[in-house]
Amino acid sequence: GISRVPRHLLARKSSLATTLLHTSSKPARWTRSSSYNTPSFPALRNGFHSSVAAQVIKPFLLADIGEGITECEVVQWFVEPGADVLEFDKICEVQSDKASVEITSRYSGVIKKLHYQANDMARVGQPLVDIDVDEGDAVEGDKPSPSEPVLATPPTPESPQPVTSSAPPSKDASILSLATPAVRRVVKENAIDITQIRGSGKNGRVLKEDVFAFVANGIAPETVAPTISSVTNGQPDKTVSLTGHQKAMFKSMTKSLSIPHFGYKDQFELDAAANYRKVITKYLSQHPDRFSFTKISYMPIFIKSLSVALTHYPILNACLLTGEDPTDASKVQIKYRGSHNIGLAMDTPQGLIVPNIKNVQNKSILEVAEDLHRLVELGRKNAIPPPDFKDGTITLSNVGTIGGTYASPVLVTSEVAICALGKTQTLPRYNEEGQVVPKMIMPVSWSADHRVVDGATIARFANLWKLYIEHPELLASELR
Repeated sequence: GISRVPRHLLARKSSLATTLLHTSSKPARWTRSSSYNTPSFPALRNGFHSSVAAQVIKPFLLADIGEGITECEVVQWFVEPGADVLEFDKICEVQSDKASVEITSRYSGVIKKLHYQANDMARVGQPLVDIDVDEGDAVEGDKPSPSEPVLATPPTPESPQPVTSSAPPSKDASILSLATPAVRRVVKENAIDITQIRGSGKNGRVLKEDVFAFVANGIAPETVAPTISSVTNGQPDKTVSLTGHQKAMFKSMTKSLSIPHFGYKDQFELDAAANYRKVITKYLSQHPDRFSFTKISYMPIFIKSLSVALTHYPILNACLLTGEDPTDASKVQIKYRGSHNIGLAMDTPQGLIVPNIKNVQNKSILEVAEDLHRLVELGRKNAIPPPDFKDGTITLSNVGTIGGTYASPVLVTSEVAICALGKTQTLPRYNEEGQVVPKMIMPVSWSADHRVVDGATIARFANLWKLYIEHPELLASELR
């Protein structure tokens, strides 16, 4: 008897009928079966059976990549129509207001259609690409769209389809363009086709200098070096669309306009916290095998003490459920959240992102430092996974590392409080004996949702947090 083709012998999951038509020295003949027409192939020398592998066009949907995100920008494609892909191969890179994410394939097969071009806005839950896969690889419950064809039978004798061999599609220059997201953002803002720019970086990578030179002169910087005057002077006015990051920020900040913000500002002395930090850093240096870092910043101490203060003021960790009409107070509810998922506003090459550390109430200062170290390292690589952006309950912004003292941080609709930390400075202060002494002073700025948080509550909460930071021994007494 003639054995069937083992699945692992197929180099790609394409139609076996096409393979046999190319392999056999004799033409296929069509025979009548009981229910439909099927081709009959002569026996091959390798003993392959002439059964036809059923193919299905699978729409690959863009999954939810973050809380509240409904669309994101397609930064670049790693595939094109006609390309073969395996499961977990990279398909494209998308950019939201929170992060840049590389999308990988769920199936092995052949790319049939790209539903978006580079720089288009892709909708969550809508198809990104169509992939031609074996019917047996279709996931149960993931049915193909009714509007998509299902290639399960060969053509009928009345309209036979000739078998032709086609050369692989040529590579589009817009695919796999060598440029970082920050450079692509500059290209997008200047409405330039990146494929027209000759990159001067390694392996032809396009740099910001290349873009500026192209805008000023239309040529690469090694031919004509741009000067400050040539780039900035004489530039005509231009109108450009918002980038994906800017669109998401525009939407979230527009929603924030409906929130009445209550501002509260104070100053914290960090001398005791600085000594506390030195003790922890000394301990870490003496036990380098226990953690992936050898020193900590102030942030793990701030984050843990904030969580301890939240246990006494749970309203600051809550959120409002307003329903369809946010002005109808009879239907508004307050959701008190048990997990302290404290968000951290981080400045990265891709822009502002706000990941969060989950369940701080159950973690030690060193465990918080471990999570923070992980997020910082991944942020530098633009590789923070989507789950780290979901379900934040309150946010800290350490804008003081860049500069400035006081700020007016803006709330998002899923939180009722946000805090901005200003630049720490050594300033003169009076001690208990009335002497002027140097103190490490950090400005602190709060914004709270004044619909549910009154001024007295945010002031008492901020004072308790301040007490824990200025007296770490009291913080230790609250830890479990």
